[in-house]
Order: sequence, then C-alpha cells, then structure tokens
Amino acid sequence: MANTIEDEDSQPFPWQLGVYDAHCHPTDTMSTVSSIPEMKARVLTVMATRAEDQELVAQTADRFGVKSQNQGSWSQDECVVPCFGWHPWFTHQMFDVEDFGGKETLDQDSKILHYQTILSPKRDHLSEEERQRFASLPDPKPFSQFLEQTKRYLTRYPLALVGEIGLDRSFRIPETWIPGHDGKRDESLTPGGREGRKLSPYRVNIVHQKKLFKAQLQLAGELQRAVSVHGVQAHGVVFETLQETWKGYEKKVLSKREKKKQAEAAKSSTQQEVLDADEKQVSPKPFPPRICLHSYSGNPDAFKQYLNPAIPAEIYASFSTAINLSDKQDVSAPSALEQLIKMIPDDRILIESDLHVAGPRMDQHLEDMVRRLCGIKGWTLSDGVEQLGSNWRMFALGRMQDLS
Repeated sequence: MANTIEDEDSQPFPWQLGVYDAHCHPTDTMSTVSSIPEMKARVLTVMATRAEDQELVAQTADRFGVKSQNQGSWSQDECVVPCFGWHPWFTHQMFDVEDFGGKETLDQDSKILHYQTILSPKRDHLSEEERQRFASLPDPKPFSQFLEQTKRYLTRYPLALVGEIGLDRSFRIPETWIPGHDGKRDESLTPGGREGRKLSPYRVNIVHQKKLFKAQLQLAGELQRAVSVHGVQAHGVVFETLQETWKGYEKKVLSKREKKKQAEAAKSSTQQEVLDADEKQVSPKPFPPRICLHSYSGNPDAFKQYLNPAIPAEIYASFSTAINLSDKQDVSAPSALEQLIKMIPDDRILIESDLHVAGPRMDQHLEDMVRRLCGIKGWTLSDGVEQLGSNWRMFALGRMQDLS
C-alpha cells in the first residue's frame, strides 16, 4: 500500500471502489430505508437493538439483504447485512427465569422486584412513588425467549451478524411516557428509543448486563457469526467477558522457526486439506469468530490487550465521526485517537456511521471518516477505500468468501 499522501481533500471520493458501513441503525427511521439502494455506500451493516426493531431489520433484509458471500453476484438492491441483538441500553427489559423459579411471565410484584434488583442505585425498601415508577416500566421478557427468537433470525438469514450487544456503565434508562404526553413523540421514529423522554436516575447494574451480553456472545459462537460490540466506560469488563468466552481456546504463540515450518507445510497442502481446515474453523465454539469493537472509545493502552496473538477470535475496531470525532473538527484527529488508529493493524480497522437515518447524511459521515482515517494512516484515498472494503468483507462475510 502506498505511503505517499496526496492532497486528499481535493481528490474526488472513490465511491466506485465500494464503501461499507460496519454499524448503523436506519430502521430507527423507517421512512429512510427505501433510499438505501440509492446511497453511494455499497452495503450497510444494519443493527437491531430492542424489541421494536428486530422484525424491522428482518423486513429490511428481505428487501435489500445480501444473499451470497460472492460479491460478484450481488445486484444493486443487495446492499444490507442484517444484525440481530439486544443493546445494553435495553437490558432492563429482560429477566432470567431462573431468578423467578422458572416463571416466564412476571406478575406485578415480581416485575417490581426485578427492577428493584437490577437497577442502580439499588433500594432495599421502595417508596410508593418508586413502586409506581417501576410498575410503569415495560413488562420484562425472559432472556431465553429472546435468544430463541434471535437464533431463528440468524438461521433464517445465514449471513446475518449478532449486534448490537455489549456493556455500558454510563447510560440511564429513560422515564416512561407521562399520560397525555404521548403526542409529543416523533412519529417518524421507531418506538422504544429515548424519543425526548427525560432520563431517570437509574442505571442497569453491570452484572445483569453481562448475563445477556455473554449469552449473545455464546449464541454467536454456536452459529459462528461475527458480532458488533458496544462498550462505554466498561472497556475492562468488555474484555474480561470476551476473554471468559474463549478461555481454553487460546492460540499457541509460535516462534519464528515454528511459523516458517507451518508456512512451508501450508504451501504443500492440497485443496482438500484447505477445505478440511476451513470446515474445522467454522465448527461451533463458545466465542464469536470475529468481533468488532464499534466506535471504539478506549485509550491506546486499553486496546493493546486485543493485540495478543493468543486471542483465537479476529478483533476489529470501527470508527465513526458521530462518536469518535466531532463534526466541527478538521481532518486532524485528537492525538490519543491518532495514536490508537496507528496502533490498529491495517487489516483490522473499519468505518461506520452509527446513524439512525439512511441517505446522503449517512454517506457524508462515511466519507468524512474515511478521509480522516486515510490522513492518519498515510493512505491514499483509493488505497484506503480498498483496504477498508477488504476488511469489511473479511469481518462480515468471513474467510469462506475466498472459496465462493
């Protein structure tokens, strides 16, 4: 890849080489979904987050989903890879049936107890006002029910990913709609998000979040699907949870001599041996084969742990102007982010919009992020777009694409 830097600001953007959004939420604004095939971006990786958008992502995949790992066979309308998962912001809406004697439906008292147990700050004794507040929150559903639904979606869409999942220490759950104020919600937005509601003082405790996060990671491992991971003020716990899933499956770190011997053996392998090795690679495991740390906001030192060659999963990091950079900033990035981006291997970096609307605005966010990444990495625009496209195909579609 060329290291000479052109005056990239003045160069036309090479959309024709293929630009891939690794993480976005257009189903939050369904009126924009029909514009996806008209976008300059080639494929959007569309995330689900909560009860209200799982089927909307499926419907979008029915209309615009990529149907094959072989990109050469894609039509213009094949421009979406669906993702199914439960975002940490909505984990309070789930409960573990084992905590309630196997019951799959909670009565009012059990519902209040659920929220009293999993929300922080925890209250040993609730006032009547707090009981009413908890009673007004959504009726929680069993983890197991959601995981079964997700497995059905992943089976129905063989190229689907798991996302958006993860951990978040900073978010607070929104208050419920006040009677008579429902008319203030924006009808263009898919229900279930914040939608202008005030935030409550409550956060979901990390132990509860981790239960659902780990269960979804294990499902992704079972079906060998890549995952898109959210982590905010929880980078250490995210890594620890991922590490727990691959414990006992770590790679042996080879010496230079062993690597050379392995490479020589690979050269003499027959095509059948290669296929056999690939078959072993896609067998079920308790961890996902590929993990994207979406809009990664940790510091460079925190990311170093993901560079350990013993990690058996492929680790990617994606970046967005919406989260990682302010729209008001110029091409020069903050020094910590610049250091982080330079640290990430060229073949493990992705771009995303993380936007809730499809169309020109999403394209602009993607272009801005590519230009900034290319400036930091010292890539020409063409080389950068091609590298990022190759990275996305490997992350989303996996190695079997090479055999298509």
